[in-house]
Amino acid sequence: MEEKVVYIVGLGLIGASLAMGIRKAHPQVTLLGYNRSQASRDIALKKGIVDEVTADIEAFASRADVIIVSLPVKQTIQTFQQLARMPLKEGVIVTDVGSTKGAIVEAGENAFRHLPVRFVGGHPMAGSHKTGAASADSTLFENAYYIFTPTAATDPSAVLELKDLLLGIGARFIEVDPIEHDRVTSQISHFPHVLAATLMGQAAAYTEEHALAGRFAAGGFRDMTRIAESEPSMWTSVLLSNPASVLDRIADFQDRLEQVADMIRQGQEDAIWSFFDHSREQRQHMQIHKRGGVESTFDIFVDVPDEEDVILRILELLRGTSLVNIHINEENREDVYGILQISFKTAADQARAEALITEQTNYSVVIK
Repeated sequence: MEEKVVYIVGLGLIGASLAMGIRKAHPQVTLLGYNRSQASRDIALKKGIVDEVTADIEAFASRADVIIVSLPVKQTIQTFQQLARMPLKEGVIVTDVGSTKGAIVEAGENAFRHLPVRFVGGHPMAGSHKTGAASADSTLFENAYYIFTPTAATDPSAVLELKDLLLGIGARFIEVDPIEHDRVTSQISHFPHVLAATLMGQAAAYTEEHALAGRFAAGGFRDMTRIAESEPSMWTSVLLSNPASVLDRIADFQDRLEQVADMIRQGQEDAIWSFFDHSREQRQHMQIHKRGGVESTFDIFVDVPDEEDVILRILELLRGTSLVNIHINEENREDVYGILQISFKTAADQARAEALITEQTNYSVVIK
C-alpha cells in the first residue's frame, strides 16, 4: 500500500484499536487522530497509536485519504454533515464503525451525494465493556466479523481498499444490507444490552430488601449482566437509531416470558423441562461458541484445590500463552464449571492451556 494518511475521528476503544491494527500491517501509513478529550489524545500519542492529534475536527480533514468516524451514532451523523462542508481530498474514503447502519448509511449517502467522496458503512462486531484509548488492543478484532454495508451507491473499489487497509486487525470481512444488519443486531446485540441493564436494575432494587442477593450473585448472573457496564451514551444512541427493530424484539421477549409464566402457573412440568432442554440444544447448535460475534473469548474452567500458590503454579504452566482474563469463581459455584476461569483470545491458546493443565496436573478442566 502506498503511503496513505488515515484520520481516526474518535480515539475511544474502537478507534484507537483500529489505528493499532492499521499500524501493524501498514507501518508506512500516517495516522492522525481527533478526540475532544485531552486525556485520550495524550494517551494515543504516548502509546504511539497515532502520529498527530487534534481537538479541532477540521484540522486534519483535508490531509486524509481515509477518514474513519469512530463515534456514537448520533455524533457520527453530525460528523458527516460537518465533513461535507470541509475541503476534502477528491476520492477520499469516509467510513464509520456504528452499531446501527440504516440511519448512518442514509445520512452518509445524503451528506456526500454530490461530493467526490466514497462513503462505505462499516461495523466491527467486537468490543468490550472497557472504554477509551487506554484500553486499546490491536487484537480486539481478531477473527471477529467486520461488516460492510454497501448499497447501490457505494463504489466497490472503496470497499476493497478498506479491506486492504484493515488487514492487520485480523477480522473476517462480510458485506450485508444495512437494514438487514439492523434487524439482526437488534436481536444478538442491542436487545441483550437492554436485557442486561434491566436485569441489573431489577437485582439492585431487590437487593435493597434482600441483601444476600448481592452476595450470592455470581456465575451465570455475572455472565448475563457483564455488558450492563457498557458505555451509556453509546447505547442510548444505538437504541434511538434502531427503535423499530429493538421494540419488536422487546415485544417478542415479553410474549415469550408470559408463555413461561403460564407454564409455571399451571404446573406444566413436561413443558418446563422441554423449554429448558430445547434452549440447551439450540445454544449447542448455534455458532455462539465460535469467535466472530460480539466480544468472544475462549474460556477454560479449572477445579483447583484451596492451596497456597496453586494459581501461580497454573500460570507458570501457561507462560508464553496470551491470556485475556483470569477470574476466581469463589462466591457461588452452583452454575459454573470450575473455580478458576481463564479466558484466551484464540482457540489455539485455549487448546494449548487445556492440554498443559491436563497433562501436568490432576485438576479437572472444562472447555466452554
